[in-house]
Amino acid sequence: MNYREALDFINSTNKFGSKLGLENIKYLLSLIGNPHNDLKVIHVAGTNGKGSTSSFISHILIEEGYDVGLFISPALEKFTDRIKINGKNISERDLSEITSLIKLKIDLMLSEGKEHPTEFEIVTAIAFEYFKRKKVDYVVLEVGLGGRLDATNAVDNPLVSVITPIDFDHVNYLGDTLEKIAYEKAGIIKRNCPVVIHPQNYEAERVIRKICSDKNSKLYIAPVDLINIKKYDEFGILFDVKTDENIYDDLKINLMGKHQANNAVVALKTIEVLKNYHNVNISNKSIRNGLFNARWPGRLEILKRSPLVLIDGAHNLHGAKALSSVLKKVFYDKKIIGVIGILEDKDVDGILDKIVPFCREIIITKPDNPRALSLEKLMCKIKKYNKKVMAFENIKDAVNKSLSLADKDSMILYCGSLYMIGKVRKIFIGKVDI
Repeated sequence: MNYREALDFINSTNKFGSKLGLENIKYLLSLIGNPHNDLKVIHVAGTNGKGSTSSFISHILIEEGYDVGLFISPALEKFTDRIKINGKNISERDLSEITSLIKLKIDLMLSEGKEHPTEFEIVTAIAFEYFKRKKVDYVVLEVGLGGRLDATNAVDNPLVSVITPIDFDHVNYLGDTLEKIAYEKAGIIKRNCPVVIHPQNYEAERVIRKICSDKNSKLYIAPVDLINIKKYDEFGILFDVKTDENIYDDLKINLMGKHQANNAVVALKTIEVLKNYHNVNISNKSIRNGLFNARWPGRLEILKRSPLVLIDGAHNLHGAKALSSVLKKVFYDKKIIGVIGILEDKDVDGILDKIVPFCREIIITKPDNPRALSLEKLMCKIKKYNKKVMAFENIKDAVNKSLSLADKDSMILYCGSLYMIGKVRKIFIGKVDI
């Protein structure tokens, strides 16, 4: 199986949908020797901030000299983005070889009358096998959906479970209250395993505390309320923070938004737990450099300076609130051209309510995903804001139009879906002609 054949096989499994549950993934992993059992895992769940927090944690560990696997979803630009070691994507050769092995084991499963694994289960198994083969020191493992029944939760004994802010998203799968959603996210908590969380809404935190108590798992709450922001602009944030262990002065991150300082402190607390609970050697210098060097493409990322071009996923209400806060704080003097594409199963009205008022002109387009909201439906929702709306089915056409409208005082904002901004990012960094 070559790389193209491997991708075709993986993509063909989309037809099996998204099925929450661990029976299939655990059986598939058993057929390849349970590679996940040989890995030291930092498991990260939450509604927003999982990726940024995972990036901060992995970069700090990399700075200390460890080999660090990172598993994320979805891919932003290309499939191999999802599986990395020390910031480098899995090679096409490794992906092809491991996918061939996985397919053989799936054929065996089917011959035994088992269900076909989903795409996410297959990719999770590939990641575990790859990290084992490469003998990484640590794996930062981002949950795909929820936590309790997510394929990544096949891991039985993580070093630490991390939960970023919990809010409403994927309510069809996870439940329609914060308590229900928190119960699913907190499913990654294991007995006698330390837990680090971002401060939560009362309903969510109550659920997490009870599960930690039931499982005798020590709970650590990241001290985001003790952050002192000293500088905050389009180039990042300079801040101090005091934890139970230390006082950190002049920490610099190159990601925008107060929420990213919060995510950095969740990562910082996670590192302190690794040091104190598991005796992992990590210096303050590595913490400082790791936070500074962390990047998270597609989240409040500037792609171009003239005209100013900003992309942000903002694919749920929590993310849209964070984006609106940055627009108000940092880009208040810009004429914003908003290019928006959203998936139909998202909180479309909530997202638009936070973003559209900042935009002088609106262009809508369709994310590269079968769940994309139609242009007709999106236009109807935006017109209530009394904004002029231009529609382009093709993302490249939407990009061209937005660039034609921009002047030196403009900012072009692409947002609403990771599937849309991934394509936009390819266009601006030269991977796709416009």
